[in-house]
Amino acid sequence: MIPSPPRIVGLSRTYVMRAADALASATATYAIPLLVLVTTGSTALTGLAFLLEWAPRLAAFAFAGSLVDRWGAGRVFRMSNLTRTAVVVVAGVVLFFLPSAGTVPTVVVLAFGAVSGLVAEVSFVAVETLGAASCRLAGTTAHRVQAAQTGIDQGAMLVGPLLGGLLLLAGTTVLLSVVALLALTAASTASGVAEATDHRPAPGSLLTGWATLRRTPALVWLVGGLIASNLATGVLQAAAPITVIHHFHYSTAAVGSVWSAAAVASLIAVWASRRAIDRFGIWSVGAGAAAVSTAACLATALAPNFGAYTAAVALVMAGEGAMTVVLRTLRSRLIPVQAFGSTLAVTIILVLLPLPLAGALIAIVPTAGISRLLLACAALQGLALTACFAGLRRHRTACEPDRPQGPELHQQVPQPATAR
Repeated sequence: MIPSPPRIVGLSRTYVMRAADALASATATYAIPLLVLVTTGSTALTGLAFLLEWAPRLAAFAFAGSLVDRWGAGRVFRMSNLTRTAVVVVAGVVLFFLPSAGTVPTVVVLAFGAVSGLVAEVSFVAVETLGAASCRLAGTTAHRVQAAQTGIDQGAMLVGPLLGGLLLLAGTTVLLSVVALLALTAASTASGVAEATDHRPAPGSLLTGWATLRRTPALVWLVGGLIASNLATGVLQAAAPITVIHHFHYSTAAVGSVWSAAAVASLIAVWASRRAIDRFGIWSVGAGAAAVSTAACLATALAPNFGAYTAAVALVMAGEGAMTVVLRTLRSRLIPVQAFGSTLAVTIILVLLPLPLAGALIAIVPTAGISRLLLACAALQGLALTACFAGLRRHRTACEPDRPQGPELHQQVPQPATAR
């Protein structure tokens, strides 16, 4: 008997899933510390809220990939968002019947932040796995899918803090209701994906992902480039308040304006990269974006005034935006499907490690030495990205896309049996 073909799941559905999930995560991430500050007035507890959000996020990568490999990305995404919905509803009900300030409400908010952060990273690994499946199926047009996904992620990072602040003005109940609605939307949209995926369980762990990474030389080059790039960007981000306030003598509001301009530039670059890759190819765009990002990072260290510094930071993030599309497209091709979740988790952990290192460097380097630190990080970034793209070109066969899977490619994305 001839087996029936897999059910078809539209690309638009995966975009809606990703958008709802990313916006729920971004809104909660920025609103929870603000909620703690409003209810307690304590900066120490606000810092603790931020820590309790991010510590579980990092811990989540220890098992998120294994869950995806064993149970399927669609199912894990759906269950993680249903869990988030339930947690938000419980927190909202408890806070509704408790006084607006006090120890118990603070503990509830801190616990909600910890669970929300953990669930956010589990759902991210799942939706990234689904996105990679779409990219593999897209073949030579994978960068278009990846550009759309990157734009969704960065758009959520831009809108999330604003939405969280506005909703908090309307009240805690309104804020939590919207987050719950977004999570429920993501979960309900994922129901078809979970049902359409003929998942075959595969064993997975961080050891599995590490072994897969070591067996894939092109992926090692890619992760190395991302690590160096994240270190430079992390140092730039950590140093921005010091540079703007102490060096250029502008207000704290000016720090926000710098990153707002950078976010807009990044979104424009993501949009433009799709068309640039169509015309010039992924290698040329990747090398060009790496050169722009490195040169702009050097310029931030040498900027003579606030305007030049803002423009340089915007160029850094524009280069990073275009490079993200290129590198994520290559990553979706390089990680083997059979252990995608576990390997993705390992690569994310490695890529995130430079961020606390960047904070430590800024903490120990005197203010006068920050410009030299930025110059050193930019030089390291340039060398690492040059080596990265040279190494990837030596393994070009592994990076080449599979051929598209039929004429319905741009409208429909079947979830293959191994998509997880």
